Amino acid sequence: MVFSLHGTYKIQFHPNGPDTVPVYQVDFTPPFKRVNMYDELGKVLGVTLPSPDQLSTPEARDVFDKICIEKGVDCSAPRTTSRLLDKLVGEFLESQCINPTFLVGHPQIMCPLAKWHRSIPGLTERFELFAVTKELCNAYTELNDPITQRELFEQQAKFKSDGDEEAQLVDENFCTALEYGLPPTAGWGIGLDRLTMLLTDSHNIKEVLFFPAMRPDPRGLIHDDEEDEEEQKEVKEQEKVGKKGKKGGNKTAKSATAENGSKTEKIN
Repeated sequence: MVFSLHGTYKIQFHPNGPDTVPVYQVDFTPPFKRVNMYDELGKVLGVTLPSPDQLSTPEARDVFDKICIEKGVDCSAPRTTSRLLDKLVGEFLESQCINPTFLVGHPQIMCPLAKWHRSIPGLTERFELFAVTKELCNAYTELNDPITQRELFEQQAKFKSDGDEEAQLVDENFCTALEYGLPPTAGWGIGLDRLTMLLTDSHNIKEVLFFPAMRPDPRGLIHDDEEDEEEQKEVKEQEKVGKKGKKGGNKTAKSATAENGSKTEKIN
């Protein structure tokens, strides 16, 4: 598709708009690079990470907490293993994915809906596609074991009770449906808007949406937020001018009244 649109596999992308820096030189020449997330993270950090099947232990959490502190990676509370891992991956791996890159082999603690890796305990059969540091695609083999799924949901619910807003609650309806049976299934989702922005070198998502989100106002009109901000600035400026004019008008009226009063006294 890239070659059909541009006549080349190599394109430029300006994330902050045209004639700005940085300018990404993106090479879509196949095949795309594949990176084993967990192994690569250990190499980049220069440390030996806990075994993937031990990531649910307090000791593993302490390891990643210490790494984040040493590397200056910020992670707000709750500092769970999955959140600490996500921050480290974003800082040291995703930020380096300029050309299209597949990140594969995500730890199971980060993927409660993905099926376990068939040969590496603690990992899942999942991949993400990144380009210009942004996620374009997310895909995985669906977890179809109701017992394991409920256990992972309960783990997520604990994270949520600790303050992790992104964690999930136990979905009993989903677990019940799995008990009836789910055949081997895989799914994937692609960010078409992000992909379109990349291929058209657009830095604002409103440039590629047919119906960008608009904010309604009491008059029943729909306004673009940016245009509405400009309109509000103009209204405020007009109000300031109006207030100044009103004050000046009041002074003039008072002077005229005083002058008329003086004339009346003279006539009397």
